[in-house]
Amino acid sequence: QIVCGAANARVGIKVPCALVGAALPGIAIKQAKVRGVESFGMLCSEKELGLAADSTGLLELPVDAPVGTDIREYLDLNDNSITIKLTPNRADCLSIIGIARDVAAITGAPLNSSEIKAVAGAGSAQKTVSLTEPKHCLRYAGRLITAVNANVATPAWMTRRLSRSGIRSISAIVDITNYVLLELGQPMHAFDAQKLSGDIQVRFANAGEKLALLNDQTIALKADDLVIADDNGAVALAGIMGGEPTSVTEKTIDIFLESAFFTPAIIAGKARRLSLSTDSSYRFERGVDFGNTRNALERATQLVLDICGGVANEVTEVIAELPKRQPVNMRLSRCISVLGIHFTASEIAQIFTQLGFEFAENDGIFSVNPPSYRFDIVREEDLIEEVVRLHGFDKLPATPPTAALTMLTASEQVLKANTLQLALTTQGYQEAITYSFVDSAWERNLMGNALESHTNPIMVKNPIASNMSVMRTTLWGGLLDALQYNLNRNQTRVRLFELGTCYHRTVSSNSHDNRFNEIQKISGIAYGANQPEQWSEVSREVDFYDVKASIDALTNHQANYVKTEHIALHPGQSAMVMLHGQAIGFIGTLHPKLKQQYGLSKNAVLFELELAPLLKRTVTKSQELPKTLPVRRDIAVVLDEKISAGDLIEDAKKAQLPFIVSVELFDVYRGQGIADAKKSLAFLILMQDTSKTLLDTEADNSMALLLQLWQQKYQVQLR
Repeated sequence: QIVCGAANARVGIKVPCALVGAALPGIAIKQAKVRGVESFGMLCSEKELGLAADSTGLLELPVDAPVGTDIREYLDLNDNSITIKLTPNRADCLSIIGIARDVAAITGAPLNSSEIKAVAGAGSAQKTVSLTEPKHCLRYAGRLITAVNANVATPAWMTRRLSRSGIRSISAIVDITNYVLLELGQPMHAFDAQKLSGDIQVRFANAGEKLALLNDQTIALKADDLVIADDNGAVALAGIMGGEPTSVTEKTIDIFLESAFFTPAIIAGKARRLSLSTDSSYRFERGVDFGNTRNALERATQLVLDICGGVANEVTEVIAELPKRQPVNMRLSRCISVLGIHFTASEIAQIFTQLGFEFAENDGIFSVNPPSYRFDIVREEDLIEEVVRLHGFDKLPATPPTAALTMLTASEQVLKANTLQLALTTQGYQEAITYSFVDSAWERNLMGNALESHTNPIMVKNPIASNMSVMRTTLWGGLLDALQYNLNRNQTRVRLFELGTCYHRTVSSNSHDNRFNEIQKISGIAYGANQPEQWSEVSREVDFYDVKASIDALTNHQANYVKTEHIALHPGQSAMVMLHGQAIGFIGTLHPKLKQQYGLSKNAVLFELELAPLLKRTVTKSQELPKTLPVRRDIAVVLDEKISAGDLIEDAKKAQLPFIVSVELFDVYRGQGIADAKKSLAFLILMQDTSKTLLDTEADNSMALLLQLWQQKYQVQLR
């Protein structure tokens, strides 16, 4: 005695029954009272058996289901489920027959494929098919089947197979097309023939045309969308999804079955653009067997007649120029060279035979005609891959390569990048590695790059996150983010650098000729105390000159610094770094507004340099040590505040004045005795004659020439 309140419970129904003591997923069956009546078990639905996420009633079994049989045995629930993950090139294995072919080839077992017989047309009713786009739809076959019973239940064996393959049962006719999809790998669609107006056209969408899809989504079609259409307009999005107005329902009497081959290029990306993911588009994007189009239609026709009844009419088929499979040659000697295994011609022939390839062999060269379902066989390497795949990757010998080892000459004029990395790590910096995809806000704030500028930054078409939507043009964004990460974890002194690629778009006069440049840069950031906490030195905050010393180490003290402004740097504490007359980057303190935006309590000093100029070095030339001591003279000059000391030193070097070997700045003074907008610079001048002791008159003459040079160009005054 069992009490049941299911809506479909009735006399004579056969359903799964769980008696007292049975254990269902999450339910233990016990004796209970339901509305005052003793109940000694439970009648089960698919949800209660763990076979479905939801159900509306009891799981109805066929009337011939034997009473008393274990439901696990009856429904074959002790089956195994195998999940196969394929690489995009193996579209031929997106079907049972495809997997069976490969298993037969690997194991050598015979392939037991079902013979598909053509269904003779019992009627002459047809729909004319016109291919307006024969370059994109190379084959289209269709058939009218009349007087079908669309309301018949899908056989249990088919429902179970679909369910275990991840496809929900919908209706008998739709289930049949899905079943053929899984079985043969050919996507199909069934239209309600009475809802079609006129004949079938395969064409591109018209301007402003819309289509209501089966998923209740109405889309605005674009000019490059290939559609199936009748006289009233589009009825299906080719290779992706059918339209709702012409869909098959339980009231359908006549259907039009289609089986077609669409080129992968015309389907690729369309489903993703519409945020769709269908089994049909997944297969068409990778390539469907164009030699199996008609067979799939015959197979689906037979299943419809067997399950739903009806009358099959003659097939309408239009074939354009099918893809030509060019023979692919593989040299036996090349196969042996690549794999390191000695194969005989007969062994290669056996492997190709197991794969079902048609081939001919002549003097160690195999000419293979790829079958229509193997789109991935296009070059010699593909055949070599098939040979080693069937031979077994685990059987490849671990043979070390044999080659002559010779030392390569290393140019003294070119440094390795790790030399610069080592120079920074010895100064207390730690290397960071950040993403090349960055937030567009970083580019706007740090480089002034607006998305609407069409120059920089480069936008990512399919970003993995909204804050990683553009390619970086600077490394500063990632370093500032890493700085915040460290500060949030109580790190008060941070020194970070990164060596990475930045991406720039160069737009020419031709708007369609966009070029992309990848520039290697090295960038750094310093924050907090200048030195680690210690007793021997008073702690102070890191400043511009501390980071400048780091750049001097990278440039071998050959860099010059020109005052400039940068959108991300403090206007009064920023400079352009020059090396051999070429601008290679910037150094400066983070701009106050960005300092506030990033929530920094102290100043952060940043630098960024192009890598290539830093790796070039001038080879040092040896010279004889002088036998005389240098003469030192000091000179102090008053000049305009805007004039840089570096300009004076650079001009002195270029002038190559006699006996002067070094000019160095050692003091800057502003204040009492110096007019406003003026400053006093004191220089140390070293002079030397390598052949004799320098006379005072000679030294005085060189100093006079130097002062004259500066007076003429900068109007300096001797202090």
